[in-house]
Amino acid sequence: MDATTLITKAQEFLEKTYYDQILERTRKGEKSLTVEFNNLAMHDPEVADLLLDQPEEVLKAAEIAVEQLNIGQTVKGFILRFRNLPLSAQIMIRDIRSKHLNKLYGFQGVVRNKSEVRPQVAAAKFECPSCGNTHSILQLDTKFQEPTRCSCGRKGKFKLVSKELVDAQMMVLEEVPEQLDGGEQPKRMNVLLTNDLVSPLTEKRTNPGARVAVTGQVKEVPIFLRTGGQSTKFDLFIEANHLEGVEEDYSEINISPEELKEIKDLAADPNLMKKIVNSMAPSIYGHDKIKEALALQLAGGVRKKRDDGIITRGDIHVLLVGDPGAAKSQLLKRMQFVAPKGRYVTGKGASGAGLSAAVVKDEFLQGWSLEAGALVLANKGLCCIDEMDKMTKEDGWAMHEALEQQSITISKANIQASLRCETTVLAAANPKFGRFDPYETVAGQINLAPTLINRFDLIFPIKDLPDATKDEKMAKFILELHKNNVEKPEINTKLLRKYFAFARQNIFPKLTDAAAEELQEYYLKMRASASGEIKAIPISARQLEGLVRLSEAAAKIRLSDKVLKKDAKKAVELLDYCLRQVALDEKTGTFDIDRIATDTPASTRNKLIIIKELIQELEAKVGKTIPVEDVIKAAAEKDIIEAEAEEIIQKLKRAGDIFEPRRGFISRI
Repeated sequence: MDATTLITKAQEFLEKTYYDQILERTRKGEKSLTVEFNNLAMHDPEVADLLLDQPEEVLKAAEIAVEQLNIGQTVKGFILRFRNLPLSAQIMIRDIRSKHLNKLYGFQGVVRNKSEVRPQVAAAKFECPSCGNTHSILQLDTKFQEPTRCSCGRKGKFKLVSKELVDAQMMVLEEVPEQLDGGEQPKRMNVLLTNDLVSPLTEKRTNPGARVAVTGQVKEVPIFLRTGGQSTKFDLFIEANHLEGVEEDYSEINISPEELKEIKDLAADPNLMKKIVNSMAPSIYGHDKIKEALALQLAGGVRKKRDDGIITRGDIHVLLVGDPGAAKSQLLKRMQFVAPKGRYVTGKGASGAGLSAAVVKDEFLQGWSLEAGALVLANKGLCCIDEMDKMTKEDGWAMHEALEQQSITISKANIQASLRCETTVLAAANPKFGRFDPYETVAGQINLAPTLINRFDLIFPIKDLPDATKDEKMAKFILELHKNNVEKPEINTKLLRKYFAFARQNIFPKLTDAAAEELQEYYLKMRASASGEIKAIPISARQLEGLVRLSEAAAKIRLSDKVLKKDAKKAVELLDYCLRQVALDEKTGTFDIDRIATDTPASTRNKLIIIKELIQELEAKVGKTIPVEDVIKAAAEKDIIEAEAEEIIQKLKRAGDIFEPRRGFISRI
């Protein structure tokens, strides 16, 4: 097809379908327009075919067509960007071959890293010093081209008059994990972004870790050898024509009016909570309290930024600790699909740097650059961490800041950066010895740093105890599932996802007096229940904040902008359920938050102090070296049994408070 026909056809197409939009864009001074490929294919299949085969010509023709359109001003360099290419034009990065060069294709992948935005020369004008002729040269390669000779016979040294610069940025695109089979390593490809595709406008969409769909042409770049000559091999890159984000977080999900009506109808349903709980994980039997907590977790509380700069998090973190085979991992996997932006990592497969952020050597920018880890990539989404007890302590420490302050600060290799990490965490772990020991407290069996456990709002121990009626129901349920292979959720997953997204985007409930009173009453009642000489701390301010978040989430699920008394009641009920299982001191029947918040429960700390006092008293009587038997005898009078007293003496030795000058005797340091 010759150029003039092509320009005429392009003009017809634009006048018919996109005239108003072009007017709008040019009025704003913008230089590009996104066009649906289908619209072009329906209007003129021949041009659409040509676009896939010879994109350069068609895009140039479209640019001239826009110049000639009657829009009251001449627009130079207007670019058409095409999206949603047909399936035949979608290829994987690993399948790119030389036959694909200079044709238009669609690619999908994950952004690995991207360089800074830098100006690049698109065309340069040179003047010949001898005869004054001007030469215009398009700069297409990576090497700056100068004219070789002039018509007057001059060779070499020409004067650069002017150059035209465009913004350019390189980005590395890596294949999506779902597309790989088995042990294949994901392949990478460089993508060149120019003009309005570069960073600030697309910042959010092209941050490392984001999934993007790119339309572009495959181009080759010459490789220069060290000797200065050119290699016979060429490198490939994709010159992007269009780029858009694929994976969205809560704030980017679009809800159509029909869906909005469905969401409003759902919210008005009196059995709303029951329906949502049944749809959370329909193929897992029971665990209703946990599913309820997960629903609240997806709705989330309200993030508050105070005037003094202090931020209170709105995300609710949940920890599931349970016996093997209690469907913890299944719950986590399912949540990854219900949450709009979910990431799933597992204990041994994740390091501290992989969770927070790593500083890596960058071959692009010849320096160091930051690569975001799982918690940062799940910003404004949900991060599921499985097998959390298998992580090393050091790796667990990387999460402290992420869970409470919701940012990750890195100071390494002259990079000082703070990354946003407003991520909700759902973690699963096994008890210390694989299964819960019925004779020991639950808190003593969670093998995680106490400071980390303390940051979780809700902790659910899942015990797998034989119970005839429950077991029969469960067996029936599982076998039914295997027979029919279908368990329809009451609310389909897509709608559920949009429901939570809508609640997160638009509903920011405020506490009412009645709800605040309910929470205060529970808090004070719990604090007053402390007994004994050294008071066990039954509940701390952190739990009170957790209660506020849970009650806000309960109001969000109802799509209400007020937190009512019933929301506060639901929050209290859930927290009480967790505390009863985790923080209850069975001997005294009181709650003691120190069982999960610190290494030493209050009762043990109480005994520790008694024994220290005894040692001091005995020192005054018998001198520096005290026989252990005397200490144990004195402890027995204070109702501390021999085994406990011995254990405490060992603890004091480890802490460096006492030492053993000779066997059977101890001295204070």
